[in-house]
Amino acid sequence: MFVPGNNPAMMQDAFIYGPDSIMLDLEDSVAMAEKDAARLLVYNALRTVDYGDTEMVVRINPLSTPYGKKDVEAVVKAGVHVVRMPKTETAEEVHEVEREIERVEAELGCVGRTKIMAAIESALGVVNAYAIATASPRMMGIALGAEDYCANLKTQRSPEGMELLLARQTIVVAARAAGIDALDTVYSNLNDMETFRKEVELIKTLGFDGKSIINPRQIQVVNEVFAPTAKAIEKARAIIAAIKEAEARGSGVVSLNGKMVDRPVVIRAQRTIDLAIASGVISKEDVL
Repeated sequence: MFVPGNNPAMMQDAFIYGPDSIMLDLEDSVAMAEKDAARLLVYNALRTVDYGDTEMVVRINPLSTPYGKKDVEAVVKAGVHVVRMPKTETAEEVHEVEREIERVEAELGCVGRTKIMAAIESALGVVNAYAIATASPRMMGIALGAEDYCANLKTQRSPEGMELLLARQTIVVAARAAGIDALDTVYSNLNDMETFRKEVELIKTLGFDGKSIINPRQIQVVNEVFAPTAKAIEKARAIIAAIKEAEARGSGVVSLNGKMVDRPVVIRAQRTIDLAIASGVISKEDVL
């Protein structure tokens, strides 16, 4: 969930709505005149607010601006989990941010603590998606930024989202090839929850791991779409149980209801269980 870095009240209360991840923003949502003040606010929020188990992300300004390096230094010192790079177009940009993170971590004695997420927001970024996704072992995910991407393509967003299809598919494929997460863009029309739900259903079908949001009202829809149904969970449980039974027998062959269970089926079953746990539908103890 995006939260403006210049809004102390929103930063303090964001976690109570239960998002999986909170992204404090120092880039587009903050005016130039407020950049330095917002950086200090975000630093203090990370140091003083108890966000519990919520993953904390900060979107920094590009290193090409006067603010980027200062952003990295402040948020890494504050203990942020993930630094989100905006408008990423090349692997070298990732390397530059990585070097800045390592410099600060070396001073703190905690090298390797901070992860990186790259937002892809242009045609060049889409072309280089795999290179970006594999540019650093710190890279935990790549995300689509649709508004800047559409502007770069000289088009605009539509309810159907056809203008984003290539970018979305490319980002998912690049993320899967790199073994990291793929995160979809925001949907900004809070008055059209029906279209928002359809978009969430689409990106789940495409293989995304999650969707960025701008308002707590959108959390429930994302969770409902991504959470597996009771029928899917029971089927997955049966498949996992069959695997354990086969392993106990020392057999490499797994069957369920007279049908062979191959590796792709097992992978889908485990993902179903993982999603059910992440969505709060079941607990880890329910699977054991």
